[in-house]
Amino acid sequence: MDLMRAMKVFVRVVDEGGFARAARALDLAPPAVTRIVAELEAHLNARLLNRTTRSIALTEVGESYLAKVRNILVEIEESEALAGEAMREPRGHLRVLCPPSVAVHQLAKHLPRFSARHPQVSIELHSPGPVETLDDSYDLTIIATRRSLQGDFVARLLARSEVVTCASPEYLDRRGRPQHPRDLISHDGLVPPISELQRGLTFVRGALGGDDAMSETYTVVSERRPTLSSSHVDTMYAAALSGLGIAGLPSFVIEDALMEHALERVLPEWRLFDTSLWVAMPSRKHVPARTRVFIDFLLGVFGGVDHDPWLQAAGCATPARRA
Repeated sequence: MDLMRAMKVFVRVVDEGGFARAARALDLAPPAVTRIVAELEAHLNARLLNRTTRSIALTEVGESYLAKVRNILVEIEESEALAGEAMREPRGHLRVLCPPSVAVHQLAKHLPRFSARHPQVSIELHSPGPVETLDDSYDLTIIATRRSLQGDFVARLLARSEVVTCASPEYLDRRGRPQHPRDLISHDGLVPPISELQRGLTFVRGALGGDDAMSETYTVVSERRPTLSSSHVDTMYAAALSGLGIAGLPSFVIEDALMEHALERVLPEWRLFDTSLWVAMPSRKHVPARTRVFIDFLLGVFGGVDHDPWLQAAGCATPARRA
């Protein structure tokens, strides 16, 4: 028995004053209405209606049950209306998982614009560490990865970020500006942990997305220990700002520092590697309006195409390699 349907039929029988009139209002056969109410009474093990050939009357139990059922049906209708509104109007709570560096250097500065546009949406942002795949316990996951995405989820590309070398102008004024990756051997380096660099640092010459035939690679192998080795991106960023040495950092982290001339790009024709930023969600079905508008906002901010918007904005995009 469909209990919800049975309650609605029972209420309609009472409101219409009879089974035949309720059947016409519900577009059901009269025997079907009679059967549904009888099944409801059997389920409750109580008689709800006293029936005669010409009229019906609520029993004492029926009167109490009717009042409760009316409240239940009203609450259900209100809940359905709220759910429908949530699918149409951006409102409610949005849980987002993203890497700390993305949260600090990108989302934090763009969120005021999103909040101004959608004041009824609140965001709960989690940034415990690197994020390389979807976590379906969140509404949205922002992924930063060098690998291709795999899994049963929906993802949209936000942008591609180049990892490039940079240093403070004060450091470069003091130690000189490298002209080729080989020159880095004599400089103070800020690099990931040594275990990740057993084969050295490989530089790629040429713009992201350019003709592979026009690219050039060069691997730097140094016997000197780096001045600082850390897997924490913001530690490397802070050390570079302080003039400790030359660091390899993602463009989305150093965009503001490049624009403010707190950092200077080193070897502007060369990059180390690329990182893709994606926004992912578990399913396309029943996506609330708050989720849709946040995805659209991110795509508008970052471009949603396979190129680096941050180096472009800072005026130091990697040039295409000339033949």
